[in-house]
Amino acid sequence: MLQAVLIPTEIQEMSLADPVTTCLSPAVHYMVCKLGFEIEDSHSVHSIVSENGDVCWRTIAELVHYRESDQNVDYIKSVQLLGPLCESVHLHLQSLTMEQFEVQYSLWFQWTNCTELLLEVFAALDSMEATGIALSLMKLTSCLERALGDVFLLVGKDCPFLLRDLLASQELAAVFGQSVMNVLRVFIGSPYGLNLRNILWHGFASPQEIPAKYCSMLLILTAGLGQLLKVYLLQTETILVHRPYIAFTNLKELDVFPDINHEALSLTEELAKISSFVLKPMLTFWVAALTAFRQHRYADCVILLLPQLETGLRLLFTTINKCPNRLLTAESSSLYTTFDEMLTKQLNDKEINQLPLILGEPSMEFLWDFLNHQEGPRVRDHLSHGEINLNEFPREIANQILAFSVTLLCRFSEVEELTALKEHTAIKPLISCASCYRSRFHPIARLKKQVLECMKSISSWPELPIVPEEQIQEIPGLERSAESSPCISMTTEILSQLQHHLPQNCYILDDLMNNLLSEKLLVQLCNTHICTLYCPRSVLEILVVFRKISTQCHQVSDQVIASTEMRYKKWINKILRSRQRHNYLRMLNRFLKSILQYTENLVTYTSPEKNKWDESMKLTHKALIKIRTFSERKLTLMQLATQVKLS
Repeated sequence: MLQAVLIPTEIQEMSLADPVTTCLSPAVHYMVCKLGFEIEDSHSVHSIVSENGDVCWRTIAELVHYRESDQNVDYIKSVQLLGPLCESVHLHLQSLTMEQFEVQYSLWFQWTNCTELLLEVFAALDSMEATGIALSLMKLTSCLERALGDVFLLVGKDCPFLLRDLLASQELAAVFGQSVMNVLRVFIGSPYGLNLRNILWHGFASPQEIPAKYCSMLLILTAGLGQLLKVYLLQTETILVHRPYIAFTNLKELDVFPDINHEALSLTEELAKISSFVLKPMLTFWVAALTAFRQHRYADCVILLLPQLETGLRLLFTTINKCPNRLLTAESSSLYTTFDEMLTKQLNDKEINQLPLILGEPSMEFLWDFLNHQEGPRVRDHLSHGEINLNEFPREIANQILAFSVTLLCRFSEVEELTALKEHTAIKPLISCASCYRSRFHPIARLKKQVLECMKSISSWPELPIVPEEQIQEIPGLERSAESSPCISMTTEILSQLQHHLPQNCYILDDLMNNLLSEKLLVQLCNTHICTLYCPRSVLEILVVFRKISTQCHQVSDQVIASTEMRYKKWINKILRSRQRHNYLRMLNRFLKSILQYTENLVTYTSPEKNKWDESMKLTHKALIKIRTFSERKLTLMQLATQVKLS
């Protein structure tokens, strides 16, 4: 189990070190901030965009340079040549009113299914506010990626997960042309180019480091892609189908922190200004995120916050693991230091990653839950790949991400001013919640949830309607037998053996059957803390089996409930004939006898003398299949009987 340790001196003194002015490596900083400004050339905007808004791809594609040695794109030369053209496009857009822009380009944005968002990007460009332009570029690239994935599915089957692979696909080249795809790769998707999408979404670029002209250029390129796509759809007589957005369906499970009020927001802004978790060039991102939350723009808030969480954690990661050079963007020949690596147990050189030890288990489990676990919300993935309807982004998730961020601002600073802020009534509950967080989306947590839901279903069995005693006695051979007593006895014996393996606060009392079937005992068991971080593969494989068993048990229980209620209703209404009523009662008896046989065999296999655990697993699996098959057969017979009656 991970335990949060005392904050090392290196972390305490982060704010005392030389201030970080950029997270871009020298080569990447040169590529993004300077290369596209080196040639002072001018391009007539009419050679790029016609008066009615048609994009001239030939003019643009001619400026993409290729290496003579292998004919691959020369990204440095291409950025240098495209820089002046981007400037001309940017000046052109600045000359347009919103009405003019909408008339010329809104039609060509429809293929993205995000026309309103792209109009907002134009409005941000008009404001020339750096943080707003950076935010718009993040939203534009995610929207564009999603739309290009839809186009990919016109030709291919499995859409690539990474934008880099998507832009390099033959499928998109077949629709738009290879030269067009090469233009896009200069701006996004290739680590050798400007790579605007990645340096923003991973928190490397500050607002001041992103030239607005590149956002303008991507906006025009998006319209140009719409024009090319229209021609392709007409030629192939096909229709572009948009994949549905992903909806967050587990909001109650995500409710961890109390609601953040206006007072907490004001305090958070003060925290961000003095916390060593925040790099000074990135402060405007934090302020903008808080503003977005106040204005109920919850998607914007999270889009701004997630890269800054990654930046702050990267600062901790590189400090505590003594690799300060990795705070910067990696060169194109190696990988960036991102969430994926920072949350792992070991570094690439097999050394133990010290970040989990510093953050502690609760914080690590929160990050894994919200970012990585497959059954969790995976907020960053879904947002950055354009899979979420931004207008419907839930406040609940924004509240959780923001509240967790506040706790990190507090924890990793030793400024005297923070002491009072940490104890403030608006902040202290957030810190308390973060310190006791437990995973909700790890397979272990999901198994616990499944077991409780299954037991809730089984616990409803005693409430099922029962055939009157006098009617049972009317049928010869179906008198109440004593066979249920051995079944209960066997179960009692099994449970007695399990008592030794239960936590100290969990007891199986004299009334074993009722106690086991009560949710109280299982709630106690499922509340027992189990470390979920870095589970061995063998444990994860066993969890898969357990979850399948739990699913089958729940299905059997639901089928028993549905069948029993339906049969009872027909019994009471005298719909069942005498033979069918007879079969109904025999069905219940057979069900109990099958459980009796199963428990008898299980007692034998699990005894200290036999110790046949593999056989016990197989026996349990067969029993579940048998019960399910019987239940399905019973429903089929009932349906046939109904049909006969109606005929």
